[in-house]
Amino acid sequence: MNKYTERIYNGVIKENPILVLMLGMCPTLAITTQAMNGIGMGLSTMAVLILSNLIISLLRKVIPNEVRLPAYIVIVASLVTVTELLIEAYLPPVYDALGIYIPLIVVNCIILGRAEAYANKNTVGLSVMDAIGMGIGFTVALILAGSIREILGSGTWFGLQVLPKSIEPMAIFVQPPGAFLVIALFVIILNAIGIKTRQRKLVESGCDGCCANCEMSCEKKEDAVKKPSGSAAGNKEVQA
Repeated sequence: MNKYTERIYNGVIKENPILVLMLGMCPTLAITTQAMNGIGMGLSTMAVLILSNLIISLLRKVIPNEVRLPAYIVIVASLVTVTELLIEAYLPPVYDALGIYIPLIVVNCIILGRAEAYANKNTVGLSVMDAIGMGIGFTVALILAGSIREILGSGTWFGLQVLPKSIEPMAIFVQPPGAFLVIALFVIILNAIGIKTRQRKLVESGCDGCCANCEMSCEKKEDAVKKPSGSAAGNKEVQA
């Protein structure tokens, strides 16, 4: 797997923004009452994410470090405004369904997080692929959550009747508690099959980030031990 396809895998599976990193939960819980809403929000966010990563990566050596976050917000807000106007003009049903959550893309943790953590430090190609991976992962998670909630809560899927009318839908799944139940189910499944972030692995192994008092053996501790020992050896040579 090369570094470009690794960014796709990272966004969809390894660090899925919703199912693993738990980012962007506000629109996830609010608009996933239908699978179609998940597609609309997911694609809108992915478009903004790709363009913002592209622009920020291109300007990463131009934007002063002291004002980088305000600059990111201006860039993202401009892109969200354009996206909102396009959806309102060409996709009125999607615009009506998503409502206030389209302009709230500006403060979506996924977009600002990837801008700060990745696009600001990497090339344009890698930044765009990272945005595509995160966007696909976000969209897939929204569609999965929306599909389960729509089927169980309304008996339909993308507006089509899939459950027999004799089966009474469980209305709780189209209400806020249903969103929490579905997301919790996904988290349980991911934990069961062993998809874990590096930080979670460190925590589960007993690492608290302090190498000085740690009795475990790991690469991080070995690096920390080598530095003082090298300095001590240098001091002995100076004293000799």
